[in-house]
Amino acid sequence: MSAVFEITQLTNGDVVLREADDEGEPLVRISFSHEVRGMLGDDLVGVAEAMIDAATDFLGSDAHEAPDEADAPPPVIH
Repeated sequence: MSAVFEITQLTNGDVVLREADDEGEPLVRISFSHEVRGMLGDDLVGVAEAMIDAATDFLGSDAHEAPDEADAPPPVIH
């Protein structure tokens, strides 16, 4: 049986990824500054969801694996 995950916003404004049936420690916590929360407004959870999606896409790709050559440049993070 596979786990069901949820993305939710906590009362302190943090956005978390956790197992849907677990009230324990979240797997991922994204904390935005007060200024960024104001800029994002209603889009805050959507931006956090996009960040989590990008992380899972990255982990599902070969980009996170060690390069074959020791002198290969590190990946660029934007």
